[in-house]
Amino acid sequence: MNIGIVGLGLIGGSMAWDLRSLGFQVLGVSTREQTCQKAIAKGIVDDASMSLSLMATADVIFICTPIGAIASTVEQLVPHLSAAAIVTDVGSVKAPVVQALSELWPNFVGGHPMAGTAESGIDAAVRDLFVDRPYVITPTATTPKLAVEKVEEIARSLRARVYRCCPEDHDRAVAWISHLPVMVSASLIAACTSEFDPDIVRLAQQLASSGFRDTSRVGGGNPELGVMMAKYNRKELLRSINSYREHLDQFINSIEGQDWEALQQKLEQTQKARGNFEF
Repeated sequence: MNIGIVGLGLIGGSMAWDLRSLGFQVLGVSTREQTCQKAIAKGIVDDASMSLSLMATADVIFICTPIGAIASTVEQLVPHLSAAAIVTDVGSVKAPVVQALSELWPNFVGGHPMAGTAESGIDAAVRDLFVDRPYVITPTATTPKLAVEKVEEIARSLRARVYRCCPEDHDRAVAWISHLPVMVSASLIAACTSEFDPDIVRLAQQLASSGFRDTSRVGGGNPELGVMMAKYNRKELLRSINSYREHLDQFINSIEGQDWEALQQKLEQTQKARGNFEF
């Protein structure tokens, strides 16, 4: 089977590397010639090009571009596809993407591998990035069953944990556990740097340890990705942010009112609830 990867960054490069090691013929497309050459030299792909015509022999094509470029990329890709080719994407927002691409190509399957690092580009590609990580497939009523099964089969070959849900449910769920944390984390960093005394800022930077490191990590990630999350999942992100603000207000009220019992109860509830999430 020939696998096409359009976009050889962290996700696309890592996916290509793993799939090639599994014996698939992997073809890559990038907008940069330097990236193409590097992907070939490192053994990440069998062949790479800046031209989408390379995808003509691919059986399954993964679109690994930023969310805002997915639809336009598929529009340019369609003339090069074989009639039976399956197209899927890796975008972190699904409803608008699935709606747009299903109209462009009948064999389209929405997908979202929930893995990554703070790095980007072909140099950030690593092996086994998707092992034991969620990989969400988001078919609709009109998505061809065989196409869905093929994408799920490939996702399982990466040793990912495969889930299936509708695009709208996906977007609502990831707003809580992926998109909201980015905004909360970014707000934390912004709040810390708003301290007016530069000596205190420097001291805080020197004292920062694992707690700040863990809670600030996603807020210090790729700004373009954060903007795309907000732009394409605006409704659900705003819904989760507003709910978060309400809960934050509850903490503020407890502390201002010195209601330590209420604060204790809230922290006990969150301590217990955290165990229900799978990491």
